[in-house]
Amino acid sequence: MNRRQMISLALPLIAAPSLVLAQATPPAPQTAETAARDPYAPTEVAIREGFEVGSIIVVSQDFFLYHVIAPGRAIRYGVAVGKDELVWKGRATIGRKTEWPSWTPTADMIKRNPTAYKKYEDGMPGGPQNPLGARALYLYNANGQDTAIRIHGTTEPGSIGRAVSNGCLRMRNEAVMSLYDQVPVGTPVYVY
Repeated sequence: MNRRQMISLALPLIAAPSLVLAQATPPAPQTAETAARDPYAPTEVAIREGFEVGSIIVVSQDFFLYHVIAPGRAIRYGVAVGKDELVWKGRATIGRKTEWPSWTPTADMIKRNPTAYKKYEDGMPGGPQNPLGARALYLYNANGQDTAIRIHGTTEPGSIGRAVSNGCLRMRNEAVMSLYDQVPVGTPVYVY
């Protein structure tokens, strides 16, 4: 099976039938060989027209985030998503952006795994060891309330392409830094 066939089989979405993605066309510095070695590297792709330029679309089951850069065009980034029942889906807007964010696990996270999270119940300052990584985009609902879901960097780049988080959307630090610089507060985000 070639790359084009694999992409066309992986992208049909029952949950989001309007998001039918076409063939991937890598940007200049990325070659087909590079993309084959790293399917989660940022890649410019063709998408179905009709998506708002500037918006972010996440297809959780495929582990991709699309930043729409022009009608019918997007930059595709690999992401890690929530594990099991923790996959978050819905519509939100970026309500806040932070460089080197601090982190505090939620009460539910501490309850699910006290060994891992109890020691951080008072928070952890931002920095290279912080699990939110280099940047965080905070998702807010239609009422302007923080959803507790973030698009953020990670200290575990090997987790990209897997369902491992507590609901947030992880990106490699260099990818989230690029996205952070491109999207303003108020950007619509659709997670399928």
